[in-house]
Amino acid sequence: QLVADLAAAMRGMGVTVGDRVAGFMPNMPEAVAAMLAAASLGAVWSSASPDFGVQGVLDRFGQITPKLLLAPDGYWYGGRAHDVKAKLAEIINGLPSLEKVVVVPYLDPHPDLSGLNKAVPLAEFIAPFAGAELSFCRLPFAHPLVIMFSSGTTGVPKCIIHGAGGTLLQHLKEHQLHSDIRPDDRVFYFTTCGWMMWNWLVSALASEACLLLYDGSPTLERGGIIFDYADAEGMTFLGTSAKWLDAIAKFGLRPVETHRLDRLRCLASTGSVLAPEGFDFVYAAIKKDLCLSSISGGTDIISCFMLGNPIGPVWRGEIQTRGLGMKVMVYDEKGQPIQGRKGELVCVQAFPSMPVGFWNDPTGEKYHNAYFAKYPGVWTHGDWVELTGHNGVIVYGRSDATLNPGGVRIGTAEIYRQVEAFDQILEALVVGQDWQNDVRIVLFVRLREGVELDPALVEAIKRRIRDNTTPRHVPAKVIAITDIPRTRSGKIVELAVRDVVHGRQVKNQEALANPEALRLFQNLSELESG
Repeated sequence: QLVADLAAAMRGMGVTVGDRVAGFMPNMPEAVAAMLAAASLGAVWSSASPDFGVQGVLDRFGQITPKLLLAPDGYWYGGRAHDVKAKLAEIINGLPSLEKVVVVPYLDPHPDLSGLNKAVPLAEFIAPFAGAELSFCRLPFAHPLVIMFSSGTTGVPKCIIHGAGGTLLQHLKEHQLHSDIRPDDRVFYFTTCGWMMWNWLVSALASEACLLLYDGSPTLERGGIIFDYADAEGMTFLGTSAKWLDAIAKFGLRPVETHRLDRLRCLASTGSVLAPEGFDFVYAAIKKDLCLSSISGGTDIISCFMLGNPIGPVWRGEIQTRGLGMKVMVYDEKGQPIQGRKGELVCVQAFPSMPVGFWNDPTGEKYHNAYFAKYPGVWTHGDWVELTGHNGVIVYGRSDATLNPGGVRIGTAEIYRQVEAFDQILEALVVGQDWQNDVRIVLFVRLREGVELDPALVEAIKRRIRDNTTPRHVPAKVIAITDIPRTRSGKIVELAVRDVVHGRQVKNQEALANPEALRLFQNLSELESG
């Protein structure tokens, strides 16, 4: 009923086909309802999470000129309330296209909106339309459904338009065939409204599943809160990130001993590469009889190129399969298909969830340069991968972040897999530093509290990397750092750190969740010597 009331209220204020409706929202039912209401009218939805800074929001929404904005009075994270009304006032003033702002009460059932132009409470917005009937506007297959944004770490974010038909078809395939999502299942993905996976989660409604929403920190109670939620709600699908699995492993969490998880059939991991030890942890410490699906794709396709197969074997350290109907291949440097060797991930035929375009790109030049410049007529995704003998996929990292010591390309994930095995290390970041007409590998590590990066630990790190990879993978420098910069969806930003290490300016730091961490990599004396 909330969807119908919101749709009627939007229609009442003049929202029509092609108008943009923006959500600056936590992951809550009202966000899902607003997205569905906008879609029913043929309006185009776009969202960001309320932890974004003012400039980050304006860099995104300012490009697409929304007519309506939905926002909360605040949000909760890590047990603390965060009031966003002052930030919201700046955002409203920076978006002259707005005709109305609907405030969803979160921290306060009756928030003070006196400082917010054009703002009304949600209840007041929908009250005249209570009990409305939901209707749907008939539109072409590829009519824009959502506008998503690139991370923006290399400039103003790209505005990526995804069509309704292609997105829905792709998600139905990935949910029902690759993820075994069935009617009445209870589907959870830890995500914010600013990440592609939120849209992927919402589409599970099309499979008649129930969405389990969660807003806040996933590491409360050392991550145990997610498994409490799983037991309480009969969770059948648990989606998370490789970083979270690594974190709870280092917390020593063992849900297999403390929780039932009797309905859980599938655990999916994305955001970064799930190391082989992550597979070991899931089956030893979470649940033995489930399908562990490491999945990989991106905002650009609002879906996956590689993901799970509920009727096939899970191979340690690999993604099970390429997406059905996706002609995904691996190319060498000459543009030839290869198997059993590392190369560039490509898709050589069209697929349903290709963007229908970029916003403000009338000639399609930006779209072409983003995906088709390297190999004409072939989608290049920017991942450095290997297709295995049994048609699984190993991801070695982003191809633009590969390391090139001595001219040999090394994926960053090859090093992370070895480093993350150390309990003393919470996380790591590796870059290539230009040095004496070559490139040397520099490894930064964030250590557990009370741990010192002494010569013995450095030698142990180097020895493990050497023994399990090659001597070329061994970092020339291992440096302790107190924080690692990341995007708001939790991905570490190797390219930004590489720029700082080389004294280059990092564009659009507002796209980062913790831009202050970049200063930790400036003018390091350890990088000025051999």
